[in-house]
Amino acid sequence: MIYSESNPGKNQTISEVFILVGFSNLNKLQIVLFLVLLVIYLVTLIGNLLVILLIKLNPSLHTPMYFFLVNLSFLEICFTSSVVPQLLIDLLVVQKTITIAGCAAQMYVITIMGLTECCLLAVMAYDRYMAICHPLHYKTIMSGQACAQFAGASWIIGISVEVVQTTWIFSLPFCGSNRIHHFLCDIPPVLKMACTDTSKNEIMVFTVSVLFIMSPFLMIILSYICIISTILMLPSVEGRNKAFSTCSSHLMVVTLFYGMALISYLGLKSSFTPESNQMISLMNIIVGPVLNPIIYTLRNKEVKGAFIKTVEKSIFSHNWRKQRMKDSVS
Repeated sequence: MIYSESNPGKNQTISEVFILVGFSNLNKLQIVLFLVLLVIYLVTLIGNLLVILLIKLNPSLHTPMYFFLVNLSFLEICFTSSVVPQLLIDLLVVQKTITIAGCAAQMYVITIMGLTECCLLAVMAYDRYMAICHPLHYKTIMSGQACAQFAGASWIIGISVEVVQTTWIFSLPFCGSNRIHHFLCDIPPVLKMACTDTSKNEIMVFTVSVLFIMSPFLMIILSYICIISTILMLPSVEGRNKAFSTCSSHLMVVTLFYGMALISYLGLKSSFTPESNQMISLMNIIVGPVLNPIIYTLRNKEVKGAFIKTVEKSIFSHNWRKQRMKDSVS
């Protein structure tokens, strides 16, 4: 609920929208930013959709690691689509508004996807740990049913925790200006608009960060300590290189995800200007989703091999149908 700016004490709703200040200060450069973001967004959608289709169409990729990668690609599509389309519209219009319901929905998706990705990356690290440290038990432990349960648990944790947190935030009374000094409805700028004590909410946000964001990170670290220890004990250089190659893509994605999160949320940006903070948030939103499919394709021989086979199969099938049409005509 937003109260009157001139009479903030009155319990009366006067507006059903927030104004996203965003990148209004860029003036004519907003068009340039629009074009850049549009290209990046299309590349993100195409890249992640191709990864999903490639894995679905190639039985050789129907393994736990690629099952989790399908979930990750779908998550990235949802995450970037919750922010970028609205931002693209705002870059073209003067009045950059979003309804309260739309703002809440955006925060729901952003926070759910972020927390789910933390859990999913931890599950993928556990998968690599089982494959390298316990290869004889890998197929038994990482069965299809177990993978579905791991992925389902990641989504359930993300949805249940963030639905409660976001609902609590939007149950607060908002008063004064309805201008959000950001380009999206993130938790910190929305909490600043509340005209009540938000200390409990801030404690909850901190608790969620510690329990459900740092805990998966610690699990990833422990998994890779065991993985590296096992790899270093392998007798052959070829075996060590092969084992490292199966982890390199995931390790790069984890480094990228948590590196951007550290900059965005753990105080490293406190000395920057609001404009700089927005650019950091924008990088956090677009960099991971657009680079993850590239990392998992360019650095993965199995995916590249499956891609080449799929293209060759498509070309062969097209030529075969074309030849049949010619034969039928003649």
